[in-house]
Amino acid sequence: MALTSRLATPADLPALAPLVDAAIGRLLSPWLDATQVEASRAIMGVDTRLVDDGTYFVVFTGGTVLAGCGGWSRRATLYGGDHTAGRDDALLDPATQPARIRAMYTHPDHVRRGVGSLVLRLCEAAAAAEGFTRVELMATVAGRPLYAAAGYTVDEELDDTSTGVVVPLARMSRSIAPGDTPAERP
Repeated sequence: MALTSRLATPADLPALAPLVDAAIGRLLSPWLDATQVEASRAIMGVDTRLVDDGTYFVVFTGGTVLAGCGGWSRRATLYGGDHTAGRDDALLDPATQPARIRAMYTHPDHVRRGVGSLVLRLCEAAAAAEGFTRVELMATVAGRPLYAAAGYTVDEELDDTSTGVVVPLARMSRSIAPGDTPAERP
């Protein structure tokens, strides 16, 4: 089925919660134990600031079935949802700082169908249009293969221990340019 996308609105938020919950629960469980999956729910989620900023996308299959979501940010926060402590709304300088790819989730019933790749392309194009030449993100173990295939490299391996449980993550980044497509990437 064909994928369609649009910017998210506040009206989409109730539908995103079950998608995010399913993605965290089902996509991380092959790599993390149950305690780590629950800790992931505490440190991840949708950041409604992205919806308010007009930088968050929703992706549908068949025109009506919500298959995924994700966005980018011109703000300093690298990852986390509305409930995550330590968020920073400071604006980034496109000339010297990378835009952030944020809160990407694909419903488990729609993985490996281009949803995540579409979100990445939309985010990268929008960030490049605003003058950013680099993007960075915080990858989960489940997301790393997608990002690596899209040309992202690992800048730092780290563990989030803010919940008292170790959740492995990787800060990844890549250069972007206006009109860049996955086929043109190194």
